[in-house]
Amino acid sequence: MSEELPAPLAAADVPDGTITSLGRTLSSVIDAGREILARRRLPTPGKVSPAAALLALCRELLEHRGEASGLALASEIVEAYRLLPDSERLALFNGLAADFEVDPLAVQAAAEQYREAPGQENLSAIARAVEAPRQKLFRRINMGPQGTATLVTLRGHLLQVLRANPHLEGLDSDLKHLFISWFNKGFLELRRIDWSSPANVLEKIIDYEAVHEINGWDDLRSRLREDRRCFAFFHPALANDPLVFVEIAFTEDVPGALAPLLEQDRDTSLAATANTVVFYSISNCHPGLAGISFGNFLIKNVVQELKSEMPNLKTFVTLSPVPGFRKWLLAADLNGLLAPDLQVKVKQPLGKVVETEVYEALVRLCAHYLLREKSGDLPRDPVARFHLGNGARLHRIHGGADLSVKGREQSAGIMVNYLYDLDKIEEYHEAYFEQGVISASRTVRRLLD
Repeated sequence: MSEELPAPLAAADVPDGTITSLGRTLSSVIDAGREILARRRLPTPGKVSPAAALLALCRELLEHRGEASGLALASEIVEAYRLLPDSERLALFNGLAADFEVDPLAVQAAAEQYREAPGQENLSAIARAVEAPRQKLFRRINMGPQGTATLVTLRGHLLQVLRANPHLEGLDSDLKHLFISWFNKGFLELRRIDWSSPANVLEKIIDYEAVHEINGWDDLRSRLREDRRCFAFFHPALANDPLVFVEIAFTEDVPGALAPLLEQDRDTSLAATANTVVFYSISNCHPGLAGISFGNFLIKNVVQELKSEMPNLKTFVTLSPVPGFRKWLLAADLNGLLAPDLQVKVKQPLGKVVETEVYEALVRLCAHYLLREKSGDLPRDPVARFHLGNGARLHRIHGGADLSVKGREQSAGIMVNYLYDLDKIEEYHEAYFEQGVISASRTVRRLLD
């Protein structure tokens, strides 16, 4: 498949309050295109559903060659999708999957031509034949104002119904293929988020926080004080709308509990003597970009940024949840791992006061879960897969570290430190992917004895 270029910066994608000649030019071109379409179009006979009308616009865009009318059509499609009722989405997805699919006869014909006469021309013909027409459609939609954002939103909606509709996997694959190219790291901008950032950006940070809820403006202000940092990746096609962000605390040691990091009434002067960076929350902002990796590159960029700013920082760790642990625990056969009486206790709903032996048992079970329970060849836990794949080491496991409702229900109150050893990151990364090695401290491995 051909390499895709990033989306151009459309008028509606320009940061708020900014007026550019590009924006004015695009607006005038789109207005001209609308006039052209109005002169050409015939009255539509009968009434059609919103999904059918949108699919008709998509076919029209795919057939158009003119720049002005094409941009106008792309704008119409963006607006039509914004107004599309939720009940019509599946019909739209079915149409995109069926009506804009690869033509198998064209693929066979191109392959036969290449078999008879191998060469670049016939090889290129195969590449064109195996590319679904909807990829060309999405590229054209992407040229219009808010085109990129609309396609990201569309894929987010698609993922909600994909499991129940596996015939739509080709549609998802095409969108993901394009997004990998459009959102590659070369087009990402790292920004520090602080209290002086635009209000609409700060609002999005509150809305997008997916790990530890931000309870209003006072809570956000606390997370942006001098002993804290927040960094985000942005893309030019989604101006002032972060793709992913990470929240950071400066401490004097490796933390074993969440509450002190989120405490609003704390002594912030410790930032001056801090030697440890704690990544305590990483949030992906757009469901439609699922499977497009940003977080690993974000962490590495932030580490370099902080090292330049504060050379005294020596230790880089996370304080991470274990979101799959309790679900696994409730379904697991614990024979051979725990005594029968403890098997019953660890599966009981976790309260804020728990017996020491239960906490100890949960920590040992969590070590087993992280080190030995696999999904295919990789660790079963999604957070573990992320950090270990980045080249981090499983450093410590803490019982009773997060006693919030979410922390108890998902992680049985447990949190984990993953250590980013700057001298070992690439070595651990290679060992993980090449040999399946999970790098872990002796402290963690002893929990399995």
